[in-house]
Amino acid sequence: MIRTVTALTALLVAGTSFAQTKGTLTIYSGRAKTFVEPIVQQFERQTGIKVNVRYGTDAQLVAALREEGNRSPADIYWGNSVGALGELASEGRFSKLGTALTRTVSDDYLPDDRSWLPTTVRFRVLAYNTSKIKPDQLPDSVLDLPKMTSLKGRIGWTVSYPSFQDFLAAMIAKHGEATTRQWIEGMKALAPKDYKTSNVGMLEAMRAGEIDVALTNHYYIQRVNRLSYPIDTFFFKNGDIGNLGNATGAAVLKSAKNRSNANRFLSTLTSKDAQNFFLSVNFEYPVIASTLQPTTMLPYSDVVKRSPRIDPTVLPKNIEKAQKLLRDAGLL
Repeated sequence: MIRTVTALTALLVAGTSFAQTKGTLTIYSGRAKTFVEPIVQQFERQTGIKVNVRYGTDAQLVAALREEGNRSPADIYWGNSVGALGELASEGRFSKLGTALTRTVSDDYLPDDRSWLPTTVRFRVLAYNTSKIKPDQLPDSVLDLPKMTSLKGRIGWTVSYPSFQDFLAAMIAKHGEATTRQWIEGMKALAPKDYKTSNVGMLEAMRAGEIDVALTNHYYIQRVNRLSYPIDTFFFKNGDIGNLGNATGAAVLKSAKNRSNANRFLSTLTSKDAQNFFLSVNFEYPVIASTLQPTTMLPYSDVVKRSPRIDPTVLPKNIEKAQKLLRDAGLL
């Protein structure tokens, strides 16, 4: 059994103490407050460093950092998607991280230039209603999903959600813009229901019988499974773009005024206690070895084999292309 959020919060509170340090730290977080605040509060208690956090969407914070430039008060950018991290990295806004920070992290989602540190990994999957669909009825590839005409009006997706747009950007990288356009048009012909950015709302709709399958992230299914929803996770064939792994991550800005404190915070994010906390709160895969993974999740070593290898540096170039394809199709 995995520990509860309360138990893991207590674990963080009881964690190894650091020497007290004066100073401040400013974080721009595309991650929700729920997943950030307990880590921040414990870091403050352990170090004596005052942490200021600005919350927002990745898009809002990327725009703010561009506008502020070197005047930005931010020391750390904590992104919710590879796309946003890649955008800022491609603009040269991050400092290269040393091996002391990166050596314990899985190489699978660590960028080659070491410009940012992965903190958790999410995987794109297909959710399906187990009372309506059998897994052997589902296609081997997400590219074949538009061929399932029996699902017309019974598919859910979230076209405004950053992870969905990262998925399309990765599809462009692997299969090309023409194939991605064709896939979008094929899906549109099935009259999918768009739940905007609400993956939880989409799975609630599945429970209510509005839809039978949905494109989502694996952890949303794990969360509703605690409520005994008739919903399960379907992975496509190994290497399929429908199984895309998408990391969250944090980076130190070149304009950081509190670089030492920033490096210290990044080290905390990949500590065993913090990684187990993220796993317990949101069922995201840790980027270091963990013994707390629930039996309802595939082992990391298995699921990473199912995910295609996509260079995260190419995603920023394709995000705008993906958004344009969605607008051209009248979906965004």
